[in-house]
Order: sequence, then C-alpha cells, then structure tokens
Amino acid sequence: MSTPTTSTAAAKATKLEQTLRTIIRGKDEVVRMALVAIFARGHLLIEGVPGVGKTTLGHAVARAMDVNFQRVQFTSDMLPSDVLGISVYSTVEQKFEFKRGPIFTNVLLADEINRTTPKTQSALLEAMNENQVTVDGRSYGLPDPFLVIATQNPVEHHGTYPLPESQMDRFLIRARMSYPDATAEREVLRAKAGAARLEDIRSVLNGNDVLAMQEEVKAVRVDESLVDYALRIVQRTRESQHLSLGVSPRGSLMLYRSAQAMAFLDGRTFCTPEDFKLLAVPVFAHRVVVSARYSSTLRKSEQSDEVLRDIVESVPVPV
Repeated sequence: MSTPTTSTAAAKATKLEQTLRTIIRGKDEVVRMALVAIFARGHLLIEGVPGVGKTTLGHAVARAMDVNFQRVQFTSDMLPSDVLGISVYSTVEQKFEFKRGPIFTNVLLADEINRTTPKTQSALLEAMNENQVTVDGRSYGLPDPFLVIATQNPVEHHGTYPLPESQMDRFLIRARMSYPDATAEREVLRAKAGAARLEDIRSVLNGNDVLAMQEEVKAVRVDESLVDYALRIVQRTRESQHLSLGVSPRGSLMLYRSAQAMAFLDGRTFCTPEDFKLLAVPVFAHRVVVSARYSSTLRKSEQSDEVLRDIVESVPVPV
C-alpha cells in the first residue's frame, strides 16, 4: 500500500471536505465531524428530524471515498440476520453456507437505527468494536476501512427505540443536524441540490488512501498537558451532580483520537487545547446520562450537551 506524503494527504483531505460541502449546504460543522470520525477510525451517529440531509451525507461520504457502500433501512420487524447474514443449507454441497449480509462493506449506512428493536441494534456491537462478526460460532472479519454512519430521529419521536448506553458508546461522535438557515436553504432550492447531485460526485480518495491517512493521524503529537486537560474534563463528568453516568475510559480514548484527527484536517502535526475543547461535547454528550434531578427547559436529548458545555467551560485551558 502506497502511503501519501503529509502534504498530499492534507490536500486530499481538504478536497474531500470541499466535495462534501457542495452537497451538504450550510452544515460545515457536521461535515467536519464526519471527517474526524473517518480519520480517527471511529463511527458516526447523526441525529436530526427527517429531511435535513442525514442520509444524503452518508451516501456522499461513500461516493467521495470510492469504497464499497451498503445502506440498510432499519425497521421494527428487522432481525439481526438481516444485517449480519445467515447460514443456508446447500443441497449441492451438502453443508451450510454463510450468506454475508450488508454489514460486509466499507461504509454501512444504518438509516434510522433507532426504529429497530434493541435485539437488532445489538447486532452491530461486535462489528463496531472489533471489526468482525460472529455467526453460528464462527467469526468473520470485516473489510478495512470499516465505518458505520448511523442516522436517528430524535428520541422524542414516535416509533423509536432509544439506543442503550453500550451501543451509544461505540460511536466516536454524535453530530446533530438541524434545519438549514434561510441562506443555505435558498442555495439548496436554487442549485436543486439533493439526491440528484450525488451522481455527480467524483471520488477523491480510495480505501488505501483512507488507511494511510488514519496511520498519519496516529502520529499527530499530543502534549502531556493536553492529556491532563482531557482527563480533568472526564473526571468532572464522573463527579458532576447533574450526571448519573460519566464518560467511560473508551470515551477518553475517543476524544484523544478525535483531537488528533482534527489537527490532521487542519494541516497540523500537533494538537492544541482548542481541538479538545471543540470536540468534548460531540464526543462525550451521547456517552453520559443526565440525572433525573437536573432541571432544564431543553429537550431531554439536548440536556447532556448543556451540562457538558458548562463542565468544559469550568476546566482551565492549558497555556
């Protein structure tokens, strides 16, 4: 596998971001979070009401990276085998053959993941953590790179099954996708942006490029003072009276990797305090549980963001 130089890799990453922004108008922050997840070797959860471009972003990422792509529309009657695959008896071979499911791909778009039952949601746990699935006692490796982009409607909507904490913890980042502002929506209408534009996307990266860039992200320097800064934020979440569940050790690692990816996307070989500060909420908000005693006018799904913002602001930034 050929490894691109740092300057070449940075240029390709910039081109990828620009390409996605032409499709997802007015949501530059969400696009950046998607790229952080990709290059930090994580998975992305996008939350928002129907029709704001969540599925379009998933399609655009796969097309721009020129990798294998599968979309699964999650519904209440789905079974784990619909995602993983199933063993079928072959009368010719006189034995069971495993028919691989849609999870055997590079980018899996799990559309409206919280509309299926917890049993089917849990089919993704091993894949997202270990890049493999186990069916009938046998393990099967998944392609590399492997990325899950899941979309979900706000938990207050009818017909949704809230993802359990263990499932949420598998996602590197949860990004919120709201309605576009008036200017961005006008551009969408004038440019006729949307599904039809996806066909015009030309690939910017291939699978080998992505793997090489992920290795470069690992080499981004993180000063010891920034590690202390991140751990102080994590500790505050575990001590906060407003949270009944703080950030797990996996969450600490995800923030570390995300900060490295953010620096890489900015063309730097080192992290800054701002990388950690900007990413703390999108990396941590879905990993914590707000205490029942916490009083807020926000929707329940947004209260964790508010608590975390207060915590981040209370921790001194290293100089």
